[in-house]
Amino acid sequence: MNTSTHQAFQGEQRDLVRGFTPFPHDRADEYRRAGYWQGRRLDDILRDAARQWPDKPAVIDATGGLTFGELDALADRVAAALAARGIRPGDRMLLQLPNSKEFAVAAFALLRAGAVPVLCLPGHRSAELGHFAEVSGAVGLIIPDVAAGFDYRDMATELVEANPDLRHVLVLGEQGPFDSWSDLRNGPDTTPPAYDVDTTAPAVLLVSGGTTGLPKLIPRTHDDYVYNTTASAQACGLVHDDVYLVVLPAGHNFPFACPGLLGSMTVGATTVFTDDPSPESAFALIDRYGVTVTALVNALAKLWTQACEWEPVLPTSLRLVQVGGSRLSREEARYIYDGLTTGLQQIFGMAEGMLQFTRPGDPVEVVANTQGRPVSPHDELRVVDENGVEVAPGEEGELLVRGPYTINGYYRADEANARSFTPDGFYRSGDRVRIFADGPRAGNIEVVGRIKDVIHRGGETVSASDLEDHLLTHPAVYAVAAVALPDDYLGEKICAAIVFRGAPVGLADLNAFLDERGASKHARPDVLVPMPSLPMTAVGKVDKKKVVAAITG
Repeated sequence: MNTSTHQAFQGEQRDLVRGFTPFPHDRADEYRRAGYWQGRRLDDILRDAARQWPDKPAVIDATGGLTFGELDALADRVAAALAARGIRPGDRMLLQLPNSKEFAVAAFALLRAGAVPVLCLPGHRSAELGHFAEVSGAVGLIIPDVAAGFDYRDMATELVEANPDLRHVLVLGEQGPFDSWSDLRNGPDTTPPAYDVDTTAPAVLLVSGGTTGLPKLIPRTHDDYVYNTTASAQACGLVHDDVYLVVLPAGHNFPFACPGLLGSMTVGATTVFTDDPSPESAFALIDRYGVTVTALVNALAKLWTQACEWEPVLPTSLRLVQVGGSRLSREEARYIYDGLTTGLQQIFGMAEGMLQFTRPGDPVEVVANTQGRPVSPHDELRVVDENGVEVAPGEEGELLVRGPYTINGYYRADEANARSFTPDGFYRSGDRVRIFADGPRAGNIEVVGRIKDVIHRGGETVSASDLEDHLLTHPAVYAVAAVALPDDYLGEKICAAIVFRGAPVGLADLNAFLDERGASKHARPDVLVPMPSLPMTAVGKVDKKKVVAAITG
């Protein structure tokens, strides 16, 4: 590395860690001594897999597959092409590709080039991506041409006009006015430039589910995310002969690293991608490839279970089905356990870090009645009352967490960090829980509610306040409350209770308005209820419990 290149690299690294809250030195040293942090780069997961199992299928989608050796070489080729285009170590790149082997190629190529992927979801639109670009200082994005009827190139045009720093736009498919992903992918085999990596710095930026305002960026370091991945694989008992099916959006923390794609690689297991989660399609893939492990949200798990009553091809090879995203009731868990697989694994976790899993071999009482126990022996959990005082064992309260793979602050979000983290580094989850103190469920956690104002719709966490802010910009909307209503399949559906200024506007028109504003696709009201006024609390806030009571009768 010559002097000018080295100086540029140092500048990018300094910019990368601006607004990043690192782990305190004492805790970082403790995690290294315990062997959790080993100074490995995140992309070493693929390098090591290619070295051990070069001819084993690594990733498969509807267009074919790649072995670990082929995927590793392709990541190098694309990384070198990215570097040649001026993408430098420390640069941030928005990555928004559908479930496919190209997602894996792009993620590892960015990591191999030293860039930091910002893992966007397919449903994010210009409002969210523009926010991510501004906060992260991203220099480009990687998108499909058209997916699920949406033209991402039109969105990219809008984003580039508003964010001139987005100099690199790569399109998978018909490129339109932008650069072609295929040109990078199909170029000559070359080696990317070498560079030093600080494994305590961010490797990827995940996006939060959103609790207040637009989603926040979650900086996951090489050290903590490698551990997140390997510890999750161990908690699932993942082995070399497993085949993992990515059904949920691949940019989610859940199917990416819990254990997901990354965890599968740590043991040499194959990953199959699909963008069609319907039972008919998914069951056929499970049968074709002998899929043994997958991750589902509550609503999808129940749909698959129901479909076992009529589908001609059943998912008999599944040995482990992880279910997370929203709490399963005892009845729902037992329904899935009895009807889909006795290998049900309940998951309670967050992209910010902390993961709780039930374990293979746990008695059904634990699997059906709890959301599991911590992945790491060094996970620290506190359950506190509204004054921040720890409650007695077995009592309910808000869960506070910290540990070797839980962040210490959102990326460039000082106000959110002041609300979300305690002075001694515990993350305020916003979830109301209790930890069983005795009996067969001792040490396991039960999620009993939430404190933050969010709606869990089909596995996506929707910020009520963000949706309300969007709706309040409509000229016909005087006041609005976004609330959750129970739904048998989605878990919760989104209800917009609205006080209109004059004649009510229809649900279809309101959702079209949200489309025009570039609001996230998954943040669309399912139900619209016009109201003459919204009930208020004694301190002048909307009383959402009374709103729900008025709607449900």
